[in-house]
Amino acid sequence: MTTGSPIGVAIAGLGFGLKVHLPACRASAEVEPVALWHPRAERLEEACRGASLPGTDDFSALLAMPGVEAVIIATPPAARFDLARRALEAGRHVLLEKPVGLNAGEAESLQRLALERGLSVAVDFEYRAVPLFQQLAALLEQGVLGDPWLIKLDWLMSSRADPARPWNWYSDAGQGGGVIGALATHAVDMLHWLIGPTESISGRLATAIGERPDPSQGGVPRAVSSEDVALAQLTLRPREGLTVPAQVSLSAVARQGRGCWLECYGSEATLVLGSDNQADYVHGFGLWMAAPGQPLRSVAADPALAFPTTWSDGRIAPVLRLLDWWADSIRSGRPMSPGLSEGVLSQRVCDLWRSSAESGMSLTIGGGD
Repeated sequence: MTTGSPIGVAIAGLGFGLKVHLPACRASAEVEPVALWHPRAERLEEACRGASLPGTDDFSALLAMPGVEAVIIATPPAARFDLARRALEAGRHVLLEKPVGLNAGEAESLQRLALERGLSVAVDFEYRAVPLFQQLAALLEQGVLGDPWLIKLDWLMSSRADPARPWNWYSDAGQGGGVIGALATHAVDMLHWLIGPTESISGRLATAIGERPDPSQGGVPRAVSSEDVALAQLTLRPREGLTVPAQVSLSAVARQGRGCWLECYGSEATLVLGSDNQADYVHGFGLWMAAPGQPLRSVAADPALAFPTTWSDGRIAPVLRLLDWWADSIRSGRPMSPGLSEGVLSQRVCDLWRSSAESGMSLTIGGGD
């Protein structure tokens, strides 16, 4: 519920920030966009004209602008930790895109700082706000699956399957590029939310397209250091005394890939959530359920979970829902979920995914192998 005037929010980063966060902020009664930031002045000026908002390429100046109570950080991953740290030190609440940093150490540092300052930090794990995902969570909470026996998550996209797609930060592992940051952070959070935390992981990474044309060098091929395929076998622990095997396959170079499909097999039922929509990461999902010996049947989301408004870009509605949760956390002082607790756990698993791929060993969360 709205209490008082909307929370003034600045948006740092003008890709996803302009496409998704700005329209979501404008549709919310809880937050209001008040300023933009980008390090390149010419890009910033163009965005400010189009959005009719003030802006600056000086992040310290942004934090000092009147009315900036919170900051959405939707930059590429390498810049997020420093910007979030500075925002928190200035007493501003923060919403972070994922991954929240380049490693779990950065995420943990932000978590400590937010707790010390009493500030709310949201992480844009937007699938937690999608109605059919929420319906699946409700069914699992009701126990319709029984004891989970096997979880399988395939997320096979073709967004980077064209070798002519130019080299950018996504091609550089050192800048947080690759499917671990883009997809695995979401995938791991889904599994933690829906099933339970990760106990161990065995991972493999691959780079199918090893070079891409670098536009800054006239199109000369440049080596790609980030992964475009990531596979993992995980052990999840829904409760004490019960472990569940999970298989995860991720790709950004799967031509005619099947999209995103989560399959849950248990003692009492099978639940399948999936979409083959390559053009929109949110629109197009369906949910199906079957009792033993029965065919899969479609399950609709509870009408109470429906979005009041949808957009052609399916990401806007769940981000709007998450913005309103964040505003409630800011006003009430209650912990934000999904927030840095979830972001830290996801990042720890993703870090071990890389370590396991490098060592060839199965690794246990929080300890040995």
